[in-house]
Amino acid sequence: MIDQNLLFSLITAGMIGAAAGYLGSIMVLRRLALAGDVLSHVALPGIGIALLYGLNPFLLAFVFLFAAALLIWLLENNTKLPVDALIGIFFVASLAIGVMLIPDLEELGEALFGDISKISLYDAALAILLSAVVFILGSKIYRGLVLGTISEDLAIANGVKLRPINLLFLTLVDVIVALGVKVVGTLLMGALIIVSATAAKNLSRSISRYAVLSTVFGLTIAPSGLLIARAYDLLPGPIIILIGVGIFLLSLFSKNQT
Repeated sequence: MIDQNLLFSLITAGMIGAAAGYLGSIMVLRRLALAGDVLSHVALPGIGIALLYGLNPFLLAFVFLFAAALLIWLLENNTKLPVDALIGIFFVASLAIGVMLIPDLEELGEALFGDISKISLYDAALAILLSAVVFILGSKIYRGLVLGTISEDLAIANGVKLRPINLLFLTLVDVIVALGVKVVGTLLMGALIIVSATAAKNLSRSISRYAVLSTVFGLTIAPSGLLIARAYDLLPGPIIILIGVGIFLLSLFSKNQT
């Protein structure tokens, strides 16, 4: 009989993996794959403060992520600075501050690589609820995001309000990154968002199939990695990502055969 903690961990990993894959399909389309990786590092100072003062790591991580996303969004819309440069600045600053705030090596390791073995019923319930919110809100703005990726003029002509949906999209990414830090850590969360989407892109010939397949890969990769890591007493985060990389390599092979 499966133990309760493992069940909570599998549900949490599955929901977060699926939501990460879903949002990743847009990030890859918009050539923002590395942005997900950088945003995950922005959570590190929030986690450090939470550990120092005994606060909820998810809430502090989300606060820092949202503040960074909002600032990037404002600078992008009000300056001529390139987005990748802005993101790079937040990356190095957050990583440096976060490492300074987490002096304990064990806690630093958990923050960088995750530790889903300590998941609770509250964590699982929060992951299910917020992942569901991500899917609901994401489905409402998905078409507008795709149109905006193809052509901003086309999106505006179809009544899409690009600025609000871009901010909402960044907020949804923040939510999943903050949740996913518990699963794979800040160093690998960006990969969890990217790897499912890139594999799905190789195997999809339509946007709808692409989104579904990316979600399915995310749903499969995270729990599978957790089970394998548990069976061989390994860190779950790296194993989850390696399984995703394996699926990506298989997708390349399949693509070459079509």
